[in-house]
Amino acid sequence: MRWKELTLLLLISPDSVEEALECAKAAEHLDIVDVKKPDEGSLGANFPWVIREIRDAVPADKPVSATVGDVPYKPGTVAQAALGAAVSGATYIKVGLYGCTTLVQAIDVMRGVVRAVKDYRPDAFVVASGYADAHRIGCVNPLALPDIALRSGSDAAMLDTAVKDGTRLFDHVSPEICAEFVRRAHEADLLAALAGSVKVEDLGVLNRIGTDIVGVRGAVCEGGDRNTGRIQPQLVAAFRAEMDRHAREHRAAATAAS
Repeated sequence: MRWKELTLLLLISPDSVEEALECAKAAEHLDIVDVKKPDEGSLGANFPWVIREIRDAVPADKPVSATVGDVPYKPGTVAQAALGAAVSGATYIKVGLYGCTTLVQAIDVMRGVVRAVKDYRPDAFVVASGYADAHRIGCVNPLALPDIALRSGSDAAMLDTAVKDGTRLFDHVSPEICAEFVRRAHEADLLAALAGSVKVEDLGVLNRIGTDIVGVRGAVCEGGDRNTGRIQPQLVAAFRAEMDRHAREHRAAATAAS
C-alpha cells in the first residue's frame, strides 16, 4: 500500500488568517493546515482570498487543505467550488457529501471534483468526506465513503461529524466501525482521515486502528471551544506531544507482539 509508511498526521483547522499565523508559530508540530469556516457548517467553505492569505502565512513546506462545504447534490456547482479552492492554493480539497443520499449521487459529485481539480493540478489530494452522524441528516452511510472515494478517483476518505452540538466521533460510530472504515480505505489504497471533536484521550484508539490523518480544532483552541476559542500554539504542541507518545507506545507494543 502506498500509504503504509506514513505515521499519524495532524491536521489543524484555523478559520482566519490570524489563526493561521498562530498555527505558523507551531508549524513544527503540525502536518496540514486546513482552511474552513465553522459558522457555515462542519466543513464550511471559506473565501478564496482567505485560502490564498493562509497559504502565504504558513511555511511553504506545510500543505494547505481547504473545505468546499457541506455540499448539496449539485455536481457542477461543487466541481467549480473545488477548482476554486485549488486555484486559491489548497493542495488537499475536502468535500462534505452532506446532500448526497445515495452512493450514485456521492460518486457523481466526487468524480466531477476529481476531474476539475486534477485537470488543474494533478498532484492535488481530493478527500471524500462523510459524517459519523449521517443518521441525523440522511446522507450516505459512513462505511460507504471508502468505496465512494475509490470509485470516483479520490485520494482519501474522511469521517467528521455534521452537527456540532458537543457530541463526538465515537458518540456516533464505535471504534470498531472506525477500524472497519480505516481497513476499507487502506484496502482501496486510500488515506483514512478521522475528525469530529477528537480529544487527546482518543489518540490511543486512533493509532491502534491505523488512522492516517486526525483533524482537530476544538482540542487546540482556548477553552476547547471550536467556535469562540482561538487556536493556541502551546495547545498544538501539547496535542502533538501526546500524538507522538501514543505512536511510540503503539510501535513498541506491535514490536513486542511480533
